[in-house]
Amino acid sequence: MVKVDSFPYPFKGDVYRYSNNSVPLEEQSSVEVTSSYQNEIRLKRELLTHHPERCFQSRRHTLKAQWEVTELVIQHLTTYYPQQFSLEKNAGKWTFHNHILNEQTTYILGDESTLSMEPLDFIGRHVQEDLILMMQRDGDLYLDAGQLCFPANWSLAFNTGMRFKEIHKPIPEFKEEGLDQRILTFLMRMEAGDPWVRRNWSLMAGNRLDTSLETFDQWGKDRRQVTGENVGEFVHLRVEVQKLFRLPGSNGLLFTIHTHLLSLEKFTRNPDWTEEFYQILQELPSHISDYKGISLFKDVVIDYLNEKRVMK
Repeated sequence: MVKVDSFPYPFKGDVYRYSNNSVPLEEQSSVEVTSSYQNEIRLKRELLTHHPERCFQSRRHTLKAQWEVTELVIQHLTTYYPQQFSLEKNAGKWTFHNHILNEQTTYILGDESTLSMEPLDFIGRHVQEDLILMMQRDGDLYLDAGQLCFPANWSLAFNTGMRFKEIHKPIPEFKEEGLDQRILTFLMRMEAGDPWVRRNWSLMAGNRLDTSLETFDQWGKDRRQVTGENVGEFVHLRVEVQKLFRLPGSNGLLFTIHTHLLSLEKFTRNPDWTEEFYQILQELPSHISDYKGISLFKDVVIDYLNEKRVMK
Protein backbone atom coordinates (compact mmCIF):
# COMPACT_ATOMS: atom_id res chain seq x y z
CA MET A 1 0.00 0.00 0.00
CA VAL A 2 1.06 3.59 -0.45
CA LYS A 3 0.24 6.80 1.37
CA VAL A 4 -2.40 9.10 -0.09
CA ASP A 5 0.07 11.94 -0.66
CA SER A 6 2.39 9.73 -2.74
CA PHE A 7 -0.27 7.85 -4.68
CA PRO A 8 0.12 8.26 -8.46
CA TYR A 9 -3.27 9.72 -9.29
CA PRO A 10 -3.96 8.67 -12.90
CA PHE A 11 -6.68 11.01 -14.19
CA LYS A 12 -6.78 14.32 -16.01
CA GLY A 13 -10.31 15.61 -16.45
CA ASP A 14 -13.81 14.26 -15.88
CA VAL A 15 -13.86 11.87 -18.85
CA TYR A 16 -11.80 8.72 -19.41
CA ARG A 17 -11.18 7.00 -22.73
CA TYR A 18 -8.45 4.68 -23.97
CA SER A 19 -5.57 6.72 -25.37
CA ASN A 20 -1.82 6.87 -25.67
CA ASN A 21 -1.40 8.90 -22.51
CA SER A 22 2.40 8.56 -22.41
CA VAL A 23 4.37 11.66 -21.42
CA PRO A 24 8.13 12.26 -21.28
CA LEU A 25 9.69 10.84 -18.11
CA GLU A 26 11.24 13.71 -16.15
CA GLU A 27 13.26 11.83 -13.50
CA GLN A 28 14.73 9.19 -15.76
CA SER A 29 14.73 6.29 -13.34
CA SER A 30 13.17 3.03 -14.45
CA VAL A 31 12.38 2.00 -10.86
CA GLU A 32 11.15 3.45 -7.58
CA VAL A 33 11.78 2.20 -4.05
CA THR A 34 8.84 2.78 -1.68
CA SER A 35 8.07 1.96 1.94
CA SER A 36 6.52 -1.32 0.73
CA TYR A 37 9.83 -2.53 -0.70
CA GLN A 38 10.59 -5.41 1.65
CA ASN A 39 7.04 -6.79 1.70
CA GLU A 40 6.68 -6.67 -2.07
CA ILE A 41 10.12 -8.19 -2.75
CA ARG A 42 9.30 -11.00 -0.32
CA LEU A 43 6.01 -11.63 -2.16
CA LYS A 44 7.68 -11.53 -5.58
CA ARG A 45 10.29 -14.09 -4.56
CA GLU A 46 7.64 -16.40 -3.06
CA LEU A 47 5.66 -16.26 -6.31
CA LEU A 48 8.78 -16.88 -8.39
CA THR A 49 9.66 -19.89 -6.23
CA HIS A 50 6.23 -21.50 -6.33
CA HIS A 51 5.06 -20.40 -9.80
CA PRO A 52 8.19 -19.93 -11.92
CA GLU A 53 6.55 -20.50 -15.31
CA ARG A 54 3.74 -18.10 -14.47
CA CYS A 55 6.12 -15.37 -13.31
CA PHE A 56 9.12 -15.62 -15.64
CA GLN A 57 9.34 -16.31 -19.36
CA SER A 58 12.11 -15.65 -21.87
CA ARG A 59 13.22 -16.44 -25.37
CA ARG A 60 16.88 -17.33 -25.83
CA HIS A 61 17.64 -14.45 -28.21
CA THR A 62 16.79 -11.89 -25.50
CA LEU A 63 19.89 -12.53 -23.37
CA LYS A 64 21.81 -9.52 -24.71
CA ALA A 65 18.83 -7.28 -23.99
CA GLN A 66 18.39 -8.84 -20.56
CA TRP A 67 21.96 -7.83 -19.68
CA GLU A 68 21.19 -4.31 -20.90
CA VAL A 69 18.16 -4.19 -18.62
CA THR A 70 20.25 -5.40 -15.69
CA GLU A 71 22.90 -2.75 -16.28
CA LEU A 72 20.27 -0.01 -16.73
CA VAL A 73 18.32 -0.90 -13.59
CA ILE A 74 21.45 -1.18 -11.45
CA GLN A 75 22.62 2.19 -12.75
CA HIS A 76 19.31 3.73 -11.72
CA LEU A 77 19.23 2.02 -8.31
CA THR A 78 22.74 3.15 -7.42
CA THR A 79 22.18 6.67 -8.79
CA TYR A 80 18.82 7.43 -7.19
CA TYR A 81 19.16 5.25 -4.05
CA PRO A 82 22.90 5.28 -3.22
CA GLN A 83 22.33 4.50 0.46
CA GLN A 84 20.36 1.36 -0.38
CA PHE A 85 22.27 0.02 -3.41
CA SER A 86 25.90 0.13 -4.59
CA LEU A 87 28.09 -1.43 -7.26
CA GLU A 88 31.78 -2.35 -7.21
CA LYS A 89 33.80 -3.14 -10.35
CA ASN A 90 37.02 -5.09 -9.87
CA ALA A 91 39.11 -6.88 -12.51
CA GLY A 92 36.10 -7.38 -14.79
CA LYS A 93 33.86 -8.59 -11.99
CA TRP A 94 30.86 -6.56 -10.83
CA THR A 95 29.52 -6.87 -7.28
CA PHE A 96 26.02 -5.55 -6.71
CA HIS A 97 25.10 -4.74 -3.11
CA ASN A 98 21.51 -4.58 -1.91
CA HIS A 99 21.91 -2.97 1.50
CA ILE A 100 18.19 -3.17 2.31
CA LEU A 101 18.25 -6.96 2.11
CA ASN A 102 21.91 -7.30 3.12
CA GLU A 103 22.69 -9.24 -0.07
CA GLN A 104 25.53 -9.05 -2.56
CA THR A 105 25.97 -10.72 -5.95
CA THR A 106 29.21 -10.93 -7.96
CA TYR A 107 29.07 -11.60 -11.70
CA ILE A 108 30.72 -10.80 -15.02
CA LEU A 109 28.54 -8.60 -17.19
CA GLY A 110 27.43 -10.60 -20.24
CA ASP A 111 28.50 -13.99 -18.85
CA GLU A 112 25.37 -15.87 -17.86
CA SER A 113 27.42 -18.65 -16.26
CA THR A 114 28.28 -16.23 -13.45
CA LEU A 115 24.64 -15.85 -12.38
CA SER A 116 22.40 -18.59 -11.01
CA MET A 117 19.49 -17.40 -13.17
CA GLU A 118 18.85 -15.31 -16.26
CA PRO A 119 19.80 -11.62 -15.89
CA LEU A 120 16.23 -10.30 -16.12
CA ASP A 121 15.10 -12.74 -13.44
CA PHE A 122 18.04 -11.73 -11.24
CA ILE A 123 17.54 -7.98 -11.30
CA GLY A 124 13.75 -8.31 -11.15
CA ARG A 125 14.13 -9.88 -7.70
CA HIS A 126 15.61 -6.61 -6.41
CA VAL A 127 12.94 -4.17 -7.64
CA GLN A 128 9.24 -3.74 -6.94
CA GLU A 129 8.48 -3.32 -10.64
CA ASP A 130 7.47 -6.05 -13.04
CA LEU A 131 9.85 -6.04 -16.01
CA ILE A 132 8.59 -6.68 -19.55
CA LEU A 133 10.94 -6.88 -22.51
CA MET A 134 9.70 -6.39 -26.06
CA MET A 135 11.99 -6.98 -29.03
CA GLN A 136 11.65 -5.15 -32.34
CA ARG A 137 12.05 -7.04 -35.60
CA ASP A 138 10.38 -7.38 -39.00
CA GLY A 139 8.56 -4.08 -38.46
CA ASP A 140 6.83 -5.25 -35.29
CA LEU A 141 7.19 -5.61 -31.51
CA TYR A 142 7.16 -8.99 -29.78
CA LEU A 143 6.85 -9.74 -26.08
CA ASP A 144 9.87 -12.03 -25.81
CA ALA A 145 10.76 -11.96 -22.10
CA GLY A 146 9.37 -10.81 -18.79
CA GLN A 147 9.31 -11.18 -15.05
CA LEU A 148 5.71 -10.59 -14.07
CA CYS A 149 4.47 -11.21 -10.52
CA PHE A 150 1.72 -8.60 -10.19
CA PRO A 151 -0.30 -8.74 -13.44
CA ALA A 152 -3.71 -7.09 -13.75
CA ASN A 153 -5.68 -10.05 -15.11
CA TRP A 154 -3.35 -11.20 -17.88
CA SER A 155 -0.95 -14.08 -18.41
CA LEU A 156 2.74 -13.78 -19.19
CA ALA A 157 2.95 -17.46 -20.13
CA PHE A 158 0.11 -17.02 -22.63
CA ASN A 159 1.32 -13.71 -24.12
CA THR A 160 5.03 -14.49 -24.48
CA GLY A 161 5.95 -14.57 -28.17
CA MET A 162 2.92 -12.52 -29.25
CA ARG A 163 2.99 -9.35 -31.33
CA PHE A 164 1.90 -6.03 -29.78
CA LYS A 165 -1.45 -6.00 -31.60
CA GLU A 166 -2.16 -9.63 -30.70
CA ILE A 167 -1.64 -8.85 -27.02
CA HIS A 168 -4.03 -5.90 -27.10
CA LYS A 169 -6.66 -7.50 -29.34
CA PRO A 170 -9.06 -8.28 -26.43
CA ILE A 171 -9.40 -4.56 -25.54
CA PRO A 172 -12.80 -3.44 -26.94
CA GLU A 173 -12.70 -0.61 -29.50
CA PHE A 174 -8.90 -0.53 -29.32
CA LYS A 175 -8.40 -1.72 -32.89
CA GLU A 176 -11.59 -0.14 -34.22
CA GLU A 177 -10.44 3.31 -33.11
CA GLY A 178 -6.98 2.77 -34.58
CA LEU A 179 -5.27 2.99 -31.21
CA ASP A 180 -3.32 -0.24 -31.68
CA GLN A 181 -1.54 1.06 -34.78
CA ARG A 182 -0.97 4.58 -33.39
CA ILE A 183 0.58 3.28 -30.17
CA LEU A 184 2.64 0.67 -32.01
CA THR A 185 3.99 3.39 -34.30
CA PHE A 186 4.82 5.56 -31.28
CA LEU A 187 6.68 2.72 -29.57
CA MET A 188 8.60 1.76 -32.71
CA ARG A 189 9.84 5.34 -33.01
CA MET A 190 11.06 5.59 -29.42
CA GLU A 191 14.73 6.43 -29.13
CA ALA A 192 17.37 5.55 -26.55
CA GLY A 193 17.78 8.23 -23.88
CA ASP A 194 14.21 9.47 -24.40
CA PRO A 195 12.07 7.47 -21.93
CA TRP A 196 8.31 7.86 -21.44
CA VAL A 197 5.82 7.12 -18.69
CA ARG A 198 2.09 6.44 -18.54
CA ARG A 199 -0.41 5.53 -15.84
CA ASN A 200 -3.05 2.85 -16.22
CA TRP A 201 -5.87 2.24 -13.73
CA SER A 202 -8.54 -0.19 -12.67
CA LEU A 203 -10.72 -0.88 -9.66
CA MET A 204 -10.48 -4.14 -7.82
CA ALA A 205 -12.29 -5.88 -5.03
CA GLY A 206 -9.61 -6.72 -2.49
CA ASN A 207 -5.96 -5.74 -2.31
CA ARG A 208 -4.09 -8.55 -4.07
CA LEU A 209 -1.13 -7.55 -6.19
CA ASP A 210 -0.87 -10.93 -7.95
CA THR A 211 -4.10 -10.91 -9.94
CA SER A 212 -2.88 -13.21 -12.68
CA LEU A 213 -5.27 -14.77 -15.17
CA GLU A 214 -4.27 -18.20 -13.87
CA THR A 215 -5.57 -17.39 -10.37
CA PHE A 216 -8.83 -15.71 -11.40
CA ASP A 217 -10.78 -18.38 -9.49
CA GLN A 218 -9.19 -17.10 -6.26
CA TRP A 219 -9.83 -13.36 -6.60
CA GLY A 220 -12.50 -12.89 -9.32
CA LYS A 221 -15.31 -13.98 -6.99
CA ASP A 222 -14.51 -11.03 -4.70
CA ARG A 223 -16.25 -8.77 -7.21
CA ARG A 224 -19.56 -10.20 -5.99
CA GLN A 225 -18.69 -9.51 -2.35
CA VAL A 226 -18.71 -5.70 -2.58
CA THR A 227 -21.45 -4.08 -0.49
CA GLY A 228 -22.38 -0.60 0.67
CA GLU A 229 -20.97 -1.51 4.07
CA ASN A 230 -17.52 -2.78 2.99
CA VAL A 231 -16.86 -0.79 -0.21
CA GLY A 232 -14.61 1.85 1.40
CA GLU A 233 -12.11 -0.60 2.84
CA PHE A 234 -12.56 -3.51 0.41
CA VAL A 235 -12.41 -1.82 -3.00
CA HIS A 236 -9.06 -0.40 -4.14
CA LEU A 237 -7.99 1.84 -6.95
CA ARG A 238 -5.16 0.02 -8.72
CA VAL A 239 -2.69 2.17 -10.66
CA GLU A 240 0.19 0.91 -12.75
CA VAL A 241 3.01 3.37 -13.42
CA GLN A 242 4.48 2.09 -16.67
CA LYS A 243 7.87 3.42 -17.79
CA LEU A 244 9.22 2.82 -21.28
CA PHE A 245 12.92 2.69 -22.21
CA ARG A 246 14.61 1.99 -25.55
CA LEU A 247 17.71 -0.20 -25.13
CA PRO A 248 20.46 1.15 -27.42
CA GLY A 249 22.46 -2.06 -27.86
CA SER A 250 19.73 -4.60 -28.64
CA ASN A 251 17.06 -2.08 -29.78
CA GLY A 252 14.62 -3.77 -27.39
CA LEU A 253 12.02 -1.92 -25.32
CA LEU A 254 11.85 -2.21 -21.55
CA PHE A 255 8.51 -1.71 -19.81
CA THR A 256 8.73 -1.37 -16.05
CA ILE A 257 5.39 -1.66 -14.26
CA HIS A 258 5.05 -0.45 -10.67
CA THR A 259 1.66 -1.32 -9.19
CA HIS A 260 0.08 0.80 -6.45
CA LEU A 261 -3.10 0.10 -4.49
CA LEU A 262 -5.16 2.56 -2.45
CA SER A 263 -8.43 1.81 -0.67
CA LEU A 264 -11.41 3.99 -1.55
CA GLU A 265 -11.60 5.02 2.10
CA LYS A 266 -8.13 6.60 1.82
CA PHE A 267 -8.67 7.79 -1.75
CA THR A 268 -11.71 9.84 -0.78
CA ARG A 269 -9.70 11.82 1.76
CA ASN A 270 -8.75 13.92 -1.27
CA PRO A 271 -11.92 15.84 -2.24
CA ASP A 272 -10.67 16.79 -5.73
CA TRP A 273 -9.90 13.17 -6.58
CA THR A 274 -13.26 12.06 -5.20
CA GLU A 275 -15.22 14.54 -7.29
CA GLU A 276 -13.32 13.81 -10.51
CA PHE A 277 -13.47 10.03 -10.16
CA TYR A 278 -17.20 10.24 -9.39
CA GLN A 279 -17.75 12.10 -12.66
CA ILE A 280 -15.55 9.65 -14.59
CA LEU A 281 -17.36 6.55 -13.33
CA GLN A 282 -20.78 8.02 -13.97
CA GLU A 283 -19.92 8.68 -17.59
CA LEU A 284 -17.69 5.61 -18.22
CA PRO A 285 -18.91 3.57 -21.23
CA SER A 286 -20.06 0.05 -20.47
CA HIS A 287 -17.48 -1.60 -22.75
CA ILE A 288 -14.66 -0.05 -20.70
CA SER A 289 -16.32 -1.00 -17.40
CA ASP A 290 -16.77 -4.56 -18.62
CA TYR A 291 -13.18 -4.89 -19.82
CA LYS A 292 -11.81 -3.50 -16.57
CA GLY A 293 -13.97 -5.95 -14.63
CA ILE A 294 -15.77 -3.33 -12.55
CA SER A 295 -19.33 -3.55 -13.90
CA LEU A 296 -20.51 -5.83 -11.08
CA PHE A 297 -19.76 -3.27 -8.37
CA LYS A 298 -19.44 0.06 -10.18
CA ASP A 299 -22.79 1.39 -8.94
CA VAL A 300 -21.85 0.65 -5.33
CA VAL A 301 -18.62 2.60 -5.81
CA ILE A 302 -20.48 5.52 -7.41
CA ASP A 303 -22.89 5.70 -4.47
CA TYR A 304 -19.95 5.64 -2.04
CA LEU A 305 -18.11 8.41 -3.89
CA ASN A 306 -21.28 10.46 -4.01
CA GLU A 307 -21.59 10.24 -0.24
CA LYS A 308 -18.00 11.43 0.15
CA ARG A 309 -18.21 14.30 -2.31
CA VAL A 310 -17.75 17.83 -1.14
CA MET A 311 -20.35 19.72 -3.09
CA LYS A 312 -19.01 22.93 -4.57
